[in-house]
Amino acid sequence: MGNDSQRVLDDALRLSEEERTKLISELIASLDGPADSNWDETWLAELDRRVEASEQSGHSGSDWASARQRILAQLGE
Repeated sequence: MGNDSQRVLDDALRLSEEERTKLISELIASLDGPADSNWDETWLAELDRRVEASEQSGHSGSDWASARQRILAQLGE
């Protein structure tokens, strides 16, 4: 990390948690590139595709307690 970056980091670490959260959100957003103009349409189509796949599979899914227990078991906790 260069001197400028280190100074920015040092300054950022002196900010409140709320200010750091806002700052990091903006920094991450700056890496994402331009916004997708049809993001909502694309995401809704993906949700529809997933619902259809779920309905065709005949599997109704799991309740959260069961899913959580399975995940924790896989993680070894």
